Amino acid sequence: MHVKLPSKIDDTLRYLRLKFLPRTLFFRTMLLIFIPLIVVQVVSVVVFFDGSWSRMGRRLSDNLAADMNMIIELVKQEPKKIVQFQKMAEQTFGLEFEHYDNDEKHQVIKKENKGSRLVIGYLEQALERVFPEDEAGIYLGKGDKDLVVTINTADGLFRFVTSKKKIFSSSIFMFVVWMAGTSILLFLVAVLFLRIQVRSIAELAQVAEDFGKGIDNKNFKPYGSSEVRKAAFAFIKMKERIQRQISERTQMLAGVSHDLRTPLTRMKLQVTMMPEIDDKKDFLSDIDEMEKMLDGYLSFVSGEAGEKSSFVDMNEMILSIINKFRNKDALIKYSTNDQVSAIQGREQALKRALTNIISNAFRYGKTIAVSLESNNKKLSICVEDDGPGIPEDKRDDVFKAFYRLENSRNKETGGVGLGLSIAKDVITSHGGTIELGDSSMGGLKVLINIPL
Repeated sequence: MHVKLPSKIDDTLRYLRLKFLPRTLFFRTMLLIFIPLIVVQVVSVVVFFDGSWSRMGRRLSDNLAADMNMIIELVKQEPKKIVQFQKMAEQTFGLEFEHYDNDEKHQVIKKENKGSRLVIGYLEQALERVFPEDEAGIYLGKGDKDLVVTINTADGLFRFVTSKKKIFSSSIFMFVVWMAGTSILLFLVAVLFLRIQVRSIAELAQVAEDFGKGIDNKNFKPYGSSEVRKAAFAFIKMKERIQRQISERTQMLAGVSHDLRTPLTRMKLQVTMMPEIDDKKDFLSDIDEMEKMLDGYLSFVSGEAGEKSSFVDMNEMILSIINKFRNKDALIKYSTNDQVSAIQGREQALKRALTNIISNAFRYGKTIAVSLESNNKKLSICVEDDGPGIPEDKRDDVFKAFYRLENSRNKETGGVGLGLSIAKDVITSHGGTIELGDSSMGGLKVLINIPL
């Protein structure tokens, strides 16, 4: 069930997701693993600290405070037997103690240093309960006997020396170390396993993207989880069906082209052999136009499906296209940033697309500017002219098949309306984009972006 939240809360949650939530599947999954793991570790430590460790610390502190109380009471009752009590305390309780009268006790207290609350906290509470009327001090010293407790009574100062192991257990640190170590080990195993799973998805995405650019990666083999393998096998079957359909369509159109060219050639021969009449030139012009239209239709539908992908130097390609138009009555300007200009693609298809675009610029403009720019992410080609341009409301329509701004079929005013359609189809199949805009020269600007 979907709970509809107020628009402000929903916008805030969406902003937080976009701002802080990782974008990749790997890091999102690691976040799902890492956060519960940390929560479990913290809860375990807190439960252990508030349960076993704190209960044990209280019991140890209470026992030590009770032992000190018993020794003090014995000394108060029989002060002459203090030497015997010292031996008994060391042998029985592991305690060393000294008794100072009221004149000496202040010098003894000044020589000590207070200890950490983590170690002496429970003992302080126990001493407050056992000696509510006396002043007790707890200090941490050095060596084996590193715990010093002073109890200032009316009969003098009692100074006890023992080991801090009497009140403090280091097992909590070992517990935390073991938990942290096992957690890190499990986290590393999860990262390794998840990286293998994500890699299979990433390779499937890359193969699909390459296929969209006309690159057929035949070495791809599905692996990973059953869901990923299932998706990969489905993609392979889909790719085979698309390739089969394209092949069948191309073969069919090749046959149609051959069948139509035969009667057209016969008609052209018959018209040529006809006596000179006024309509003979028009007949030949119509037949030439039909052949031109037939070539355009076939090229648009069949595309360059059979061409293999290879590395193409776009700089050399553009120069070769421009050189074909050097004899035109137009000024040509070409610039490049001399960066990486080689991309992987279908050379003939790209050459045809750029030829269509540049030839349009020469058809309508007197000054043409072509530029090639590239960086680590994309390659950009810009073609500008000083011609009449294309109205803004017609720029989407000119990419449609057989659409012409000039409605007549006169071959002197343009082709069959497939130049930009073919160019867009080729650029899109390479994962790029093509946009029309206003040129700074006053005419049309064609901007092509192809990812590297």
